[in-house]
Amino acid sequence: MTDPVRAPVDVLLRRLDPEVPVPAYAHPGDAGCDLVTTEAAELAPGERAVLPTGLAIALPDGYAAFVHPRSGLAARCGVSMVNAPGTVDAGYRGEIKVIVVNLDPRETVRFERFDRIAQLVVQQVEKVRFHEVAELPGSARAAGGFGSTGGHADRPSGRQNDFVAVGSDQDSDLRGQ
Repeated sequence: MTDPVRAPVDVLLRRLDPEVPVPAYAHPGDAGCDLVTTEAAELAPGERAVLPTGLAIALPDGYAAFVHPRSGLAARCGVSMVNAPGTVDAGYRGEIKVIVVNLDPRETVRFERFDRIAQLVVQQVEKVRFHEVAELPGSARAAGGFGSTGGHADRPSGRQNDFVAVGSDQDSDLRGQ
């Protein structure tokens, strides 16, 4: 029987800041490894910033790296990424930077040097060839888009104003997850 876990993909890494830690997986089976910022920053409510990571990588052809938000920052501080996930193409050799945003309506968020700000997931990606056609083949979903699988789209008429308020405490923020 063969091992179902594939061999790791070799990725060349250049530390632009010699003190920045090399990305590593925190736990076995983790999909992403943490990225840190090399600069301190302060974000007022609604403010965004581009934070450097001090890292540049060279991915093999057929791969891309995706920069995802950290769930802990989102749950505790309301921090997310403006372009989540950010895409690092195989041909890009510049510094990986993370566009963070403070979505908390009241609290300022502070980052210190080497705070974890995002996670990097490397994935194999397919190249495609597009073929223009006059009509697309049918499917069970057809053109059903936003809300077509339930939720608010299934709300009976006259109930458009029903909503669930999300509280400011962590437990209420995590109820719907």
